[in-house]
Amino acid sequence: MSATDPAVVESLSESLKIHPALCQVLALRGVHDFESARAFFKPQLEDLHDPFLMKDMDRATNRIIQAMKNKEKILVYGDYDVDGTTSVACMYEFLCSIYISTNLDYYVPHRYKEGYGISCKGLEYARDNGFSLVVALDCGIKSNEIIAQAAGWGIDFIVCDHHLPGLELPPAVAILNPKQAGCPYPFKELCGCGVGFKLICALADRLGMAPELRFVYLDLVATAIAADIVPMTGENRVLAYFGLLRVNQHPSTGMRALIDVSGYQKELTISNVVFMIAPRVNAAGRMDDARIAIQLFIEKDYEKARQLAIQLQENNTDRREADALITEEALEMIRSDQQLAEGKSTVVFQPHWHKGVIGIVASRLIEHYYRPTIVLTESGGILSGSARSIPGFNLHEGLDQCSDLLLGFGGHYFAAGMTLASEQLAAFRDRFEKIVRDSVPESLFAPEIRIDAEIRFPDITQKFYRILTRMEPFGPDNLTPVFISRGVRDTGKSSLVKEKHVRFSLQQQGVVLTGIGFNMGDKIGLVRSGQPLDIVYTLDENEWNGSKTIQLKMIDLREQSVVGSH
Repeated sequence: MSATDPAVVESLSESLKIHPALCQVLALRGVHDFESARAFFKPQLEDLHDPFLMKDMDRATNRIIQAMKNKEKILVYGDYDVDGTTSVACMYEFLCSIYISTNLDYYVPHRYKEGYGISCKGLEYARDNGFSLVVALDCGIKSNEIIAQAAGWGIDFIVCDHHLPGLELPPAVAILNPKQAGCPYPFKELCGCGVGFKLICALADRLGMAPELRFVYLDLVATAIAADIVPMTGENRVLAYFGLLRVNQHPSTGMRALIDVSGYQKELTISNVVFMIAPRVNAAGRMDDARIAIQLFIEKDYEKARQLAIQLQENNTDRREADALITEEALEMIRSDQQLAEGKSTVVFQPHWHKGVIGIVASRLIEHYYRPTIVLTESGGILSGSARSIPGFNLHEGLDQCSDLLLGFGGHYFAAGMTLASEQLAAFRDRFEKIVRDSVPESLFAPEIRIDAEIRFPDITQKFYRILTRMEPFGPDNLTPVFISRGVRDTGKSSLVKEKHVRFSLQQQGVVLTGIGFNMGDKIGLVRSGQPLDIVYTLDENEWNGSKTIQLKMIDLREQSVVGSH
């Protein structure tokens, strides 16, 4: 269990008048006094930083205002994932509200025909259609050569990105990226849409626009924050908090159509956005053309938006089918190959696998074989792959040690992509396996459950749960709190659901709670044995026939530990 200073927990409990376990959760998230607790529980839009603190913001706004004065054509360019498409939708719609729409357009590269980043085809589109300014969102920080080529054609670039810059920056007229050297912006973890939103805020300030006119885009900003798995702290927490309010109370026409088509009728949380909204938006670029997602988000006519949302829904269904089929094929490859099954890494390849889902498949494989994983397919005679990792292995550094075998690679600690020639596959697989085997301690090949606090069933009251939900939105660095309760017993009513899930009915100190354990069917014998159990879980709310009850969402359980230690 994670450790905190008992004095801090006790002080918080006294000042906030809430259960010590909740104060333990707060302390683990860096909330150590009444004032920081107030800021945590009540985010304020006034807490957002001045956009002009970002390096090059003056230059970026000056260049856009100059373009508007000179009636230049401006192209909004973005990546094909959720972060990129929401970025483009926000920026394009905002610019349409302040400039001549016939002088504006947007461009998203095709995932398979053009690949990630500023593409040659995209640049040619800008040149051939008379665009003299490109605002690049969620990409461009490493597109040095192509942005230099654009300058030679008289096309200026403003780069809004959040990915780590290289040693040399592209020759853009302005680069907005809090991670670049010399940028004094206080919050470094914005997503691409967040960086674009700060540019919108700066332009709105320069043009003397009312504050609320910039906040209409927060439903899309919150969607990007959720999908891009950036830390749910600082400005991201404020933007996600108010963005969720907008999603639930005043969503854009496209967002409302997407929610309606999904069939979800309750209030959305960040988790719903991650697992329900984001996959549908992502499916556009994965299965077909990401422009559909942008068309949806800028559409004002509900019926037209609904048809686009249905198209995304169909794309997502196709994506899920492809993902399930490829995952099963990959699992069978591993099971039937002793060397693969016993390895410390997974590198699998089939030429027919759909490039749009191999990253998802890599994540699925880690659920079965907890180790760094690369899934490869073939495109245009070249192998291209997506990689996912586990805590303890830096994918980017690992791939860097294989760079002589690769045509190219990019990414970060937990996720990356690469290309290589087919004749290098065997050498790459062997090298990657050795790097993982030599650098990751054996103890890290088992997933670790981080427990926030120990509680007893009598602690789990409506007030306790209500305060817990006010800690949302949850995400990296503010994950859904995980609790442990010791010595609980089955009431005799726990049961199997569809032969693989468990519906729990457990008691402790006279209090009975129900819960669900997905894919925990193998634990039913232990539950029914009547032995006291230690259980690890999160809390959520179950609604049935109009009645709401707190339920346990089980993560793991075991026989009660004699010494109660971990």
